[in-house]
Amino acid sequence: MQRRLILMRHAKSDWADPGLSDHRRPLTPRGRGDAPRIGQRLAELGWVPRVALSSDATRTRETFELMAPAFDDACELRLCSELYLPRPDDVFDALATLEDQVTTAMVLGHNPGFEQALSYLSGTYHTLTTANAALLLAGGDSWAEACQRATMKLDRILRPREL
Repeated sequence: MQRRLILMRHAKSDWADPGLSDHRRPLTPRGRGDAPRIGQRLAELGWVPRVALSSDATRTRETFELMAPAFDDACELRLCSELYLPRPDDVFDALATLEDQVTTAMVLGHNPGFEQALSYLSGTYHTLTTANAALLLAGGDSWAEACQRATMKLDRILRPREL
């Protein structure tokens, strides 16, 4: 079965309030503009996720909420605390929870774990700056099977500055 994974880093976050915890930082105006543009581009390409697994941090939740209108309510959001500042294994464990019938999924979170996960899955290193979305293709009867080392093909990386 063909599987499509969108591995995405949250949009640009705001560091203006030093009193806020890292977990509670919101998006900047630039981040609030980039997120819907990426969501729209994903929809135009036909990469609408059925399920989005997201860190429960404020900036990742905001990123998804700003993208969601482009998905026409076709995407279920699942907040996962283990995706907040994850190790690559945390990303793979979250993906392994997806139902086998889900063919397009998104994982939304943070670096450095997301760049490391992309490198592991695709076999090549790529930088993921804020609001970058790596589009990956793989086969497999399950997400656990699809997420093996260097088995996914990187289709492209969407970057807001290139849209």
